[in-house]
Amino acid sequence: MNTADLSKGPLAGLRVLDLSTMLAGPYGATLLGDMGADVIKIESHYGDESRHLGPKRGEERGPYLSLNRSKRDLVLDLQREEAQEIFARLAATADILVTNIREPALSKLGLDYEQVKKHRSGIIWIRVTAFGADGPYAGRPGIDFLAQGYTGVLTLNGDPDGAPVRTGFPAVDVMTSLLVSNAALAALRARDLTGEGQRIEVSLLDALMHAQASSIGTWLTTGDRPKRTGNRSLYFAPSGVYPTKDGKHVVITTPGEKFFAKVCRALESDWDTDPRFHDIHARLANEDELDRVMAERTRQFDRAELVDKLVAADVLTAPINEVEDVVKDPQILHNRMIVPVEHPVLGRLDVTGIPIRFYGTPCEVTRHPPMQGEHTREILGELGYAKGDVDALIGEGLVADVADMTRRRDERRARKQG
Repeated sequence: MNTADLSKGPLAGLRVLDLSTMLAGPYGATLLGDMGADVIKIESHYGDESRHLGPKRGEERGPYLSLNRSKRDLVLDLQREEAQEIFARLAATADILVTNIREPALSKLGLDYEQVKKHRSGIIWIRVTAFGADGPYAGRPGIDFLAQGYTGVLTLNGDPDGAPVRTGFPAVDVMTSLLVSNAALAALRARDLTGEGQRIEVSLLDALMHAQASSIGTWLTTGDRPKRTGNRSLYFAPSGVYPTKDGKHVVITTPGEKFFAKVCRALESDWDTDPRFHDIHARLANEDELDRVMAERTRQFDRAELVDKLVAADVLTAPINEVEDVVKDPQILHNRMIVPVEHPVLGRLDVTGIPIRFYGTPCEVTRHPPMQGEHTREILGELGYAKGDVDALIGEGLVADVADMTRRRDERRARKQG
């Protein structure tokens, strides 16, 4: 019987090396850290690109802080040959490696699968690419926005008569991050049975094709072309965004006759007996008029009053929240999807929580998003390097701790001001 201590989560005792940047790879590694793995983020002196983008809090950037909880941080200059010995020691202790570095840089840094496998034969090696590891688009740079273009998502998003619109949040990156963590867990299962690790490739393109089973998939199976519907549904009505008296909006949708009847009773109308609206086919044929009369009625209520009224009638509805509303939403807070962590410099940080609830091996966000090089000395000490050795490595520029990174930053600012 396995007696592993899982008090810190179901992945406690596993080590993940995060050598990825921006969103899909790092956020996948974050989820593994949330579930208890020891995730070590390995950065160059320049660092993850997300450290240089977006609004700042102190010396840290919002995009980095929001994506990199539950990790430790090591600064290691893998472009230097001498750093490869340090990496070899660390890789020998790892179970999973996540990267999104393209070739030829990947191999030059000693990070392709065969190179890493020499340090740890059972390594589970996961790489995120934009379009795939091989094929006609292999090697191209790419981000979420491009994947939405190639897969046709941009043609499906937005108003029917308007221009294509991308999703307002990086949906493809987030979906890909979930595939990264899912692939890691499946590969761990396989390694438990065979003793063998493996190479895994995940791409933004494939993640978004997977997500379109109901649109592209329907066209493949029936020949029915996907259409841009804005906030409406292709298959039922009413379904959309409706205004309220206080200048806000709510979502109301009715995937079935019983839900339309509930809307009618809640709004004290007899639309379901009107020949124009009495069944789904009539409602779809007269959708503009239906939306007009519904909007007239919803404008008679403030948003909160309307939502309460509709929820009481078991209607499928939701307020369209602004960000200030979202962070106060009682269900989101109850689900612990916003949780505090204590940052050694910035103080309390609120970060998004863990989207999986384990009842046998509960998980908690236990680490703040690390500062660059924050755990360099700690990690190297675990690998057997004495304090004097680490001092020498920092002096040679092979690694860096927070103090060294701060010194470098201050020197850059002084040069710019001079």
